[in-house]
Amino acid sequence: MIINQIFKNIKQDIKDILKKSLASEELSPNEAVKLLKVKGKEFFALQHVADQICFEKKNNRVTFVINRNINFTNICYQKCKFCSFSLPATHPDAFLLSIEKVEEKVIEAKNFGCTEVCIQGGINPDLKFEFYIDILKTVKNIAPNMHIHAFSPQEIYYMSKLYNYSIEDTLKELLNVGLDSIPGTAAEILVDKVRKIICPNKVNVAQWKDIITTAHRLGIPTTSTIMYGHIETIYDRIRHLEVLRDIQKETNGFTEFVPLPFVKEKPILSQLKEFPLNPSYGMDDLKLFCVARLFLNNLIDNIQCSWVKLGPKFAQVSLNYGVNDFSGTLMEENISRSAGAEFGEFLTPVEIINIIIDAGKKPVQRDTLYNVLKCY
Repeated sequence: MIINQIFKNIKQDIKDILKKSLASEELSPNEAVKLLKVKGKEFFALQHVADQICFEKKNNRVTFVINRNINFTNICYQKCKFCSFSLPATHPDAFLLSIEKVEEKVIEAKNFGCTEVCIQGGINPDLKFEFYIDILKTVKNIAPNMHIHAFSPQEIYYMSKLYNYSIEDTLKELLNVGLDSIPGTAAEILVDKVRKIICPNKVNVAQWKDIITTAHRLGIPTTSTIMYGHIETIYDRIRHLEVLRDIQKETNGFTEFVPLPFVKEKPILSQLKEFPLNPSYGMDDLKLFCVARLFLNNLIDNIQCSWVKLGPKFAQVSLNYGVNDFSGTLMEENISRSAGAEFGEFLTPVEIINIIIDAGKKPVQRDTLYNVLKCY
């Protein structure tokens, strides 16, 4: 009865697409594009369907992880136009953490009760492969059961070039000394024509896919991400989702999908007049969360919001738009903050639990691989 009321007086083509989703049928890219364009009653129908599918899959639960970010260096030569985190080694604010400093941060994470450390850094030309190995060994020496979620595909590509290793051999070396999973970052938008503008020195789409699928083949799970709201079109956004969906069909190695809105305050990309921004303004964010839920249905179960980029209040709203994971405590966050993000670096577990409860959901603490640790 409720669904009939929701579908009343909306466009027939949108109604048909939403009914396909409720029947767990796969949407085409063109259908997904249509959903990204909806407004008014069609938008509220999309929200209802995304929330309903999420409710059925997750029993109204929203998960979170107690974790810590460790950004070990901001020295980087990639010169991505969307990034304000990376700096040349000569800059007064450039840093490279010593292994001893990494050790301190891991001890703090262990004492706080973290089950995961997320470790990423810039592409620092002074680093050797042994440094990355030492980071992993340090974590496992201090906390053998700590899950290490580390090193973007870009970092792994760089490591493979240091000693002319293959991607597979590089991953095997990392796996042997403690790597547990990989962030699916460096994806940005998986459309080469866009990448050539925003990150011309990064891996291309084929290389990113190769690193991710090789990791999955070796039994290393990864997350998946998108950075949207810059110069890409909505068609690029759906093409990106299609790439992720195709990989998941092949490997089933993605644990989650994380939409990351572009923080536009400081990056060079915001100042390029020849490439005007296509920013997201709230409704666009919510539509993307909903469409991701429908488009990735039956393949990627978990959709995560980024409270650092969205802010805790708007992230809370997303929990009724197909999102079922609130990310983690983080403890520190340097990349979004350097780009001009206004929100903090740390939320306590109690704060996250209260946010989830206030959204009408059931909080659940998870580990990195979405095993349930505690229900509240």
